[in-house]
Amino acid sequence: MMTGFRLNLSPLKEPLGFVKLVEWFTAIFAFGCCGGYSGKNIVSVFCGNGTNKTLTAAFSYPFRLSQDLLVEGNMTFCNHTAGPTHLVGDSASSAEFFVGVAVVCFLYAMAALLVYLGYMHVYKDSDFGPIVDFVVTATIAFLWLVCSSAWAKGLQNVKDATGDEGIASTLDICTQSDITCRVTEFANLRSLNISVVFGYLNLCVWAGNAWFVYKETRWHSQKYAGQPVPTRSQVPAPI
Repeated sequence: MMTGFRLNLSPLKEPLGFVKLVEWFTAIFAFGCCGGYSGKNIVSVFCGNGTNKTLTAAFSYPFRLSQDLLVEGNMTFCNHTAGPTHLVGDSASSAEFFVGVAVVCFLYAMAALLVYLGYMHVYKDSDFGPIVDFVVTATIAFLWLVCSSAWAKGLQNVKDATGDEGIASTLDICTQSDITCRVTEFANLRSLNISVVFGYLNLCVWAGNAWFVYKETRWHSQKYAGQPVPTRSQVPAPI
């Protein structure tokens, strides 16, 4: 059996190769929309005498909010002093898990495409390749379910911590009767919302691709090989 590289683009015309190419692109969008993000909310502190001051609530990937300063040093607001204050919350585990799964999927999809386009003759002639491909594909589909759900919850925690109620509960002076704290300018979270959408989209794509990979395994072929072939009853010839 020849095991050398043979470039063949025909698998891209079939669901097995085409879906893997789609997975490669969706993984790029998933980690590209989440990793490297940075934004800031502008917080206004309104005093009872009509004056106000502004603060910047800056946050970025991986969203360890407890390390991001809201008030860097002692500051006076409406005759009340506030010491150094950090944002509250930590969504780093869910964000890094999400990006990590996306990067692994990007690399695996690229490696699988290399096998499909150059070593499909070896892939189809062996039982090991399709079975490993199926197990990895099914596992990745499950990981997308877990990491997308975790990151959706983590993103909501970021929104809550940097919103009006989160800032008011974080900054002690906001509890004073003559002070009102409100976020007057919100960071653009569109890319983070899109990352969650692509996470669940990847779940659907990888779960669907698992079926096409399963059809390449011996489990699928044995299932149909073991079924009896229906025979047609003999009709007597007319006399």
